[in-house]
Amino acid sequence: MLEHGAAPPTTPRPEPEPPAAGFGARLMRRKPVERLVAEGGQGEGGSLRRSLGMWQLTMISIGATLGTGIFVVLGEAVPDAGPAVIVSFVIAGLTALFSALSYAELAGTIPVSGSSYSYAYATMGELIAWICGWCLILEYGVSVAAVAVGWGEYLNELLDGTLGITIPDALSAPPGDGGIFNLPALLVVLLSMAFLLGGAKESARANTIMVVVKIAALVLFCAVAFTGIRAGNYTPFMPLGMAGVSAAGATLFFSYIGFDAASTAGEEAKNPQRDLPRAIMLSLVIVTALYCLVAAVAVGALPWKEFSGSEAALSGIMEDVTGQSFWAVLLAAGAVVAIASVVLTVLYGQTRILFAMSRDGLVPKVFSTVHPTTGVPRANTVIVSLFCGVLAAAIPLGQLADATSIGTLFAFALVNIAVIVLRRTRPTMERTFRVPLSPLFPVIGFALCLWMMGSLEVVTWLVFGVWMAVGLVLYFGYGMRRSRLATAEK
Repeated sequence: MLEHGAAPPTTPRPEPEPPAAGFGARLMRRKPVERLVAEGGQGEGGSLRRSLGMWQLTMISIGATLGTGIFVVLGEAVPDAGPAVIVSFVIAGLTALFSALSYAELAGTIPVSGSSYSYAYATMGELIAWICGWCLILEYGVSVAAVAVGWGEYLNELLDGTLGITIPDALSAPPGDGGIFNLPALLVVLLSMAFLLGGAKESARANTIMVVVKIAALVLFCAVAFTGIRAGNYTPFMPLGMAGVSAAGATLFFSYIGFDAASTAGEEAKNPQRDLPRAIMLSLVIVTALYCLVAAVAVGALPWKEFSGSEAALSGIMEDVTGQSFWAVLLAAGAVVAIASVVLTVLYGQTRILFAMSRDGLVPKVFSTVHPTTGVPRANTVIVSLFCGVLAAAIPLGQLADATSIGTLFAFALVNIAVIVLRRTRPTMERTFRVPLSPLFPVIGFALCLWMMGSLEVVTWLVFGVWMAVGLVLYFGYGMRRSRLATAEK
């Protein structure tokens, strides 16, 4: 009963709900760095295991990088640049260096599996992160297939030199290159899948052994082929001008994605803030030095016009120089091991990027489901391996290499921007490595990536445009609504 003069009770009004985020705001929503780091290693049903030290991380970088450009793509690049392919390697290496500096800073600051996808999510928003992740899927998935194609060429060299047999073209070349199905390319992907299913530590151990073998094979090549160098093979040094050097450099940039693979191991590294930047920079220095040395010896020992159409050029050079098949067989054996390690480590990187995207809700949960015993995203590994294996068996090498290059360059360009953005938005954040002369070096890295993208053929841009269009359809049809940031706003 109310007292005289008392006001009647009122039902408290609920606080008004905040206005729903607009369409543009949803596209630009960012995932806080602290949340990215806190979720590190967590998956559906289990967690990834921190078992990798700096040595294993460096070997992952070298394993994913060393071998691709020398054992496989060299035969594609020399006809474009001539002896100046050495300069092309230097240009591609410098482009990689500026981007590697940015990767090193972000890998030490945001040590997660998503690599540049996660860096973009923390700095530029969800749509840009999706685009970056979609480029990484192109970069990693297609490069696995491209490298697997070259593996089959060296396997045939090895079989011919040891057993006197070769796999028929119908079963060792894709349609369009005189075959029906590239069985060796599918085989090496499936073998790599078997290693990855055993666990990250076991895969890293196998990769380390393969890296040592491939470095030994390249040193052996330099020692033997050096005796066959003819000064006349270096002239004319730049027969197709700077345009040819630039075009070859864009193709060879495909060979420098190894340090990116190291950054995908952020959630399985024991001390990622310290070890990731060191592993990235050390691996790039070692790989660039070996690439330039082997390229210089190769074009000195074989006239540049004779490289055309060869996907196993180094074995041929060894045989020409020595007049004996033994050395060529030995190099082919090293190449078989070397290229297998590239497939293994790049396939690893692809699965971890999809793991991070799945954890954020942008791709189905199956990709972030972790087996509780092995700590491996099993379903993810099997699906990715089968996709890459079929791709390798059905598409020629040249088309795959260029498609990989444009995806890599676009992702690296975004990483350079991400460093600048994070420096401005979170200037006090602890960084175990800092890009020197920022923002100058990130801007140079960004500009070099755009320049090399402009050197690629029109058909490569068309493929990239179609790939981006498909990615945007998937994002707006699935990822935008299923994103964990989106569901948290509801």
